[in-house]
Amino acid sequence: MILPVTMTFAGVAAIVNFWLALRVGQVRHSQNVSIGDGGNEAVIRRMRAHSNYIESAPFVLVLIGAIELAHSGSPAPTWLWAVSGVYFLGRVAHGVGMDGGKLGKGRSIGTITTMLTLLGLGLYAIATPYLAGGRTEAPTTMDLQTAEPVSNG
Repeated sequence: MILPVTMTFAGVAAIVNFWLALRVGQVRHSQNVSIGDGGNEAVIRRMRAHSNYIESAPFVLVLIGAIELAHSGSPAPTWLWAVSGVYFLGRVAHGVGMDGGKLGKGRSIGTITTMLTLLGLGLYAIATPYLAGGRTEAPTTMDLQTAEPVSNG
């Protein structure tokens, strides 16, 4: 089974992580800081932007995947695509905003979108099994030669 929302945003997550790491490397190079932060505020800001991303992105990806799996057998809800996209745009805004200056508002935008995404997806994931009214799908196994699900019923 392919999970298009999860796979798309796992790829986006990897690219955003690469971009944030690259930004840390750029400022380290320009500020001649090889190890740690050297007490340099620009390096600290970029490192924190990257670290902050790593602190939330895995949880969001797990929640996206779990919610998408809960909707298996039907297309992923449009709102899941939208929430996922807004989350990652917010993370980019946060990364840029951590530099301060005229784009500093991006930090607040990214923080708010992160908190709301974690809270919303978390509550939805908690509620989903109970809202399903006890409905569960029959377990399936995978045919290892065709990689297709095989019903056990």
